[in-house]
Amino acid sequence: MRKKDVVLMATVTSFESLPHPSRSELRQFAELFAPLFSASSEKARRDAVAALSQSRNVPPAVAFFIASQPIAIAAPFLTASTCLSDDALIAIARTQGEAHARAIVLREALSPTVIDALVGLRHDHVKRHDAAIAGIDAPRSERQERHGAEDAGRLGREEELRRRLKALAGHIDRPAGDRLGLRNLSPIQEALLVRFARNRETGLFATVLADALSASHCLSERIMLDISGQQLATTLKGLAMDGEDAVFILQRLYDHLGAGEDGETRAASLWNSLDESECGKRVEAWRRADRYTYAEPQPRPAASGDREVEGHEALPRLIRTTASVRRPLRRAR
Repeated sequence: MRKKDVVLMATVTSFESLPHPSRSELRQFAELFAPLFSASSEKARRDAVAALSQSRNVPPAVAFFIASQPIAIAAPFLTASTCLSDDALIAIARTQGEAHARAIVLREALSPTVIDALVGLRHDHVKRHDAAIAGIDAPRSERQERHGAEDAGRLGREEELRRRLKALAGHIDRPAGDRLGLRNLSPIQEALLVRFARNRETGLFATVLADALSASHCLSERIMLDISGQQLATTLKGLAMDGEDAVFILQRLYDHLGAGEDGETRAASLWNSLDESECGKRVEAWRRADRYTYAEPQPRPAASGDREVEGHEALPRLIRTTASVRRPLRRAR
């Protein structure tokens, strides 16, 4: 082991042994850690981060520094450390990329503020994508303006011919897995749906599903209230969700779909019986009907009987699926 690796691990071990470090000890550790970390090998960095992910006393500056490292090093810290504030988690998810955001989704507990920020990352990605396209198209339009009238006409005819050829090629040789132009789940949305299904947090699940569909909360609730699970399975299939994750969600939210039939669960049998193309068409029909019904954005429904406290958002309403039904208590004899 290199000398600097030994010094780094000794520094981390010494800091971990302090049950209640003083302000001067925290400041000293923050000053020493970054230079030692940068000078050490990747293995030593991994070991140091793994050790600090279990500590409750990591200074905020050091915690943010570790969380901003490449995902191969920062992953255990992002998923387990309690030293990262909500603001730090949101900043890391927005600046470090999709892999860091997915690691944050795996944390044991997430506040509503962080969840809303993770859901909103899809919209930020769309905006950046549109801005990039605009930046590419701007120089092209400037070059076209410099051409004369004859060149402009020729370019227009060539562009029209190119568009027709692409359309014909798309109809003839379009791959079976090509979903260009269709609605898809982002990796972050998919991870959030799995997380909320695992914990049976149906209100938060419905919120993410509504965002994925770009539809009202009422549509996602109606889909989930179909106790057969058929509508939710259709929706997830139409959004091209991974099969294993979708079957897991169906089994968690609808208990009867976890029963086995002919060597496979009812959820797997239901999933395999659905056609992705037909499911996509049905989901789009539901979305169109939802737009006609709710032309304006609908407020998120609050739990019945709850009062909104000033400065706090209402909690998502609990949606009762077969997994949330509880047997009534027997009367005492």
